[in-house]
Amino acid sequence: MAGSTFGTHFKIMTWGESHGKGVGVVVDGCPAGLELSEKDIQIFLDRRKPGRSRYATPRKEEDCVEIFSGVFEGKTTGTPIAMAVFNKTQRSKDYSEIAKMYRPGHADLTYDLKYGFRDYRGGGRSSGRETIGRVAAGAIAVKILNQLGITFTTYTKSIGPVVMESFCKDEILNNALCMPDAKAAQEAEQYLEQCMKEGDSSGGVIECIIHGLMPGIGEPVFEKLSSNLAKAICSIGAVKGFEIGDGMMAARAKGSENNDAYHLGNDGRLEKMTNHSGGILGGISDGSDVIFRAAVKPTPSIFHGQRTVTTDGEESEIHIKGRHDPIIVPRAVVVAESMAALTVLDLMMEAMTSRMEYLVRFFKS
Repeated sequence: MAGSTFGTHFKIMTWGESHGKGVGVVVDGCPAGLELSEKDIQIFLDRRKPGRSRYATPRKEEDCVEIFSGVFEGKTTGTPIAMAVFNKTQRSKDYSEIAKMYRPGHADLTYDLKYGFRDYRGGGRSSGRETIGRVAAGAIAVKILNQLGITFTTYTKSIGPVVMESFCKDEILNNALCMPDAKAAQEAEQYLEQCMKEGDSSGGVIECIIHGLMPGIGEPVFEKLSSNLAKAICSIGAVKGFEIGDGMMAARAKGSENNDAYHLGNDGRLEKMTNHSGGILGGISDGSDVIFRAAVKPTPSIFHGQRTVTTDGEESEIHIKGRHDPIIVPRAVVVAESMAALTVLDLMMEAMTSRMEYLVRFFKS
């Protein structure tokens, strides 16, 4: 299977299946000398692990990471960093009754059509459990970027019809849904309770703000910051839509409304008066906050009876059992943040060669 690697300079390769022995990642291109421990990675994995609230799958996985290479005496060595999380509570029997049925909303059919074979135990590589490797690698990228003054604020913007109306950063970690609006979080919980009573699920929107990113990151044509972010975020299995800045609303605006006018700030530097562009112009960061959103579909594993067709070509009705999230969004927040960090760091490394003065400064200083 091709397509399990991401990045050019800071490169990752994820591996493993949801009901195999484990999942993990190999990170290649991490600079030597970064202080790194399993605790640094675990903080991020704890944000996505199951069983943290009634709105996440009750699967009780510890998701404890182990670092097998690339770190010595608490610092990265510059060699590949291999990390693994071993699966401990697989219940493959939950899938035995539907092994020959195509689950609506899942990748069962497309995997079968592509490979002529699929792992029916939770979806194998198409499972959300694959994102553990992304988050482990993203934790390293975020740590590097934080040391350069670049930070991330990522949260749930909406769940179903409930949209945040106020913003309090501290509230993001104060509720199970990762919403920065306590009132909206409460309304969203009520909405999810109703979905759960009906055996149904909900989608939502994740928003991410990247603070402190310097101008000049992103290449002009095929390696734009915007296009690479889009690829990274849309590579997350449940994401069905992506937008930057005003996004789809820009299509309804006039140029006079959508353009970000400039002025000189108090320090005499050029500043944007607004940020409709979401911090990216011509595919290159402009020094203001980068803002993007990801639309996440409802969890496809629902407890309704659904019409389907078996692998033998017979029409049937499927009843899914097992442990499933009524909503994916809260656990996917850290996944989106991790993919954004990997994208930004990779393009920052690319940008180091964009000017002769950078090379002179590095090699002759």
